[in-house]
Amino acid sequence: MLQQFTAINFLSFKGQVVFKLKPGRGTLKSHHKVEPVKGFTVLKTAIMFGANASGKSNFVKAIDLGKRLVLEGTPIGSPMEYHPFRLHTENKKKDTTFIYVILCNNKKYEYGFSYNAERVSKEWLKQITKKTEYSIFERNINADNPFDISYLLKLNKKESEKQFLTVFAKATPPRSLFLHEVLSRNVHDNVSNIEDLENILAWFINTLKTIFPATPYKQGSMLKAVDDNKLKEGFGAILRFFDTGITSIDLEKVDFNKLGIPQDLKNFIQTDLSKSNTNEAFGSLRFEDNLYLITISDGEIVAKKLMIIHKRIDVDDFELFSIGEESDGTQRLFDFIPLILDFIQGDKVFIIDEMERSLHPALMIKLIELYYKYSEEISTQLIFTTHNSSLMSYELLRSDEIWTVNKSSGGISSLSRFDESYNPRFDKILQPQYLKGEYDGIPRFDEEELLKLIRLLR
Repeated sequence: MLQQFTAINFLSFKGQVVFKLKPGRGTLKSHHKVEPVKGFTVLKTAIMFGANASGKSNFVKAIDLGKRLVLEGTPIGSPMEYHPFRLHTENKKKDTTFIYVILCNNKKYEYGFSYNAERVSKEWLKQITKKTEYSIFERNINADNPFDISYLLKLNKKESEKQFLTVFAKATPPRSLFLHEVLSRNVHDNVSNIEDLENILAWFINTLKTIFPATPYKQGSMLKAVDDNKLKEGFGAILRFFDTGITSIDLEKVDFNKLGIPQDLKNFIQTDLSKSNTNEAFGSLRFEDNLYLITISDGEIVAKKLMIIHKRIDVDDFELFSIGEESDGTQRLFDFIPLILDFIQGDKVFIIDEMERSLHPALMIKLIELYYKYSEEISTQLIFTTHNSSLMSYELLRSDEIWTVNKSSGGISSLSRFDESYNPRFDKILQPQYLKGEYDGIPRFDEEELLKLIRLLR
C-alpha cells in the first residue's frame, strides 16, 4: 500500500508537493480505511480533480517515472530521464526528488532518491516503526561515506558476502539507482539476506500499477483459478452487471509473433511479465481494434484474442464481435475488467490518469461503489484523476479522499486535500460549489482575451 508520495522539481511541480493517504480525523465511511501494517492505517481511495493542464497527469507521471527508473534503469551511455520545472532558471539546474512511503510485508518503508540527467546524488531506504526509524542503506555523493550499507553488512555475516556487497555498492553507476542494480544483477544469488530490498522491488513490480489513457498494455495478476472458463465467467459477470448487452466472451488462441506488434513493445511485455514473481502474471493488450489477454509460459508469450458474444434476437444463436466493433464506452469498460478482478484479490495500488474517459458518469459511480463493496478488509488502493465533478460527493467519498490540483499564473502546480484546505460540512452538496470555483481546481476563463480575438476577427 502507498501511504505517501513526495515529488520535488518535476514538470509543473516547482517545489515540494506531498500526496498523503493517511486518514484524517473523519469517522464516516470507516470501510474506506485499511490497516495493512499494524499501527499504520491508509485510505483505500483518492480522487484528484482539476482543470485541463493543471498538473493532474504530471502527478501520475511522477509516480510512474520513479517506478521506471527503479525497474528499467537508464541505458548505458544515455542521460537519466530528467524533467525539471523549466519556468525558473535555478530549477533547471536542481535535482528532481521522488519519495515513496510504502506499507508492505508487515513493514513500513521510506524509499527515495534525488537525481538529474547526469547522476544520482542521493538514494536511501529506511524502515519506520512507531518508535523509531533506521537506515537500510544510504547513498549521498557529498557525504564522507558516499555509500552506507552497514545495516546490510550486519545481515550478511560471511566475509565473502560483505566483500561482495561492498564492491557491488561502489560499482553502482552514477546514472543508475542502487535498487535497480540489485534487481538487474540478481544480487540475491550472492548474499544471504537482502529481504528489505526485495520487499521494495516486489512492491514496484507486482503492486504499483500506473495506467494512462493511451496505455496499450496493462499488466495485472491472473485469477486464482487461471483456466479460461473461470476467466470467461469473471468477464461475463461484470459485463452483465453493467448492462452492456453482452452475454459473455470467448478466447481464441493466436500466434503472438504474427500480430504485427512493434518489436520494442513485444520486448517490453516479455520483460515485464518475466519480472513478476507471482507466477500468475498476465497482461491485457489493445492492438488494432482487438484486445488480447497474454501470459508467459516457459519464457514464451501466450496470447488469446478476446471475442465478444452477443445473443441474436431472431434465433437461439450467438454472434461474435471484436472489441473494435463495440462502443467507446464498452471498449473502455474492458480496460477496467482486469483491474476489477485485481481489486477483488487485493495487494494492488492502481494509479489511473483520466479514469472516466468514455465512461458514463453513472457507470463511474457504480465502478467505485463496486470497488468499495468487494474490497472491504482487502489491502488495495484506487487513486485516479478525473474531470467528472459528479464524483465529488460525500455520499461516495470521505473529505480526506478528495484532492484538487491547481496551477498558478506562473505555471506552478499544487495539491490540496479537502479535509485540510476546505473541510466543508459533511452534509453539504459539493459539486455546485466546486463548479463555481469555491474549492479551486477548475478552469479560469479570460473573457478579455476572447473579446480581443473576436474584435480582431471582425
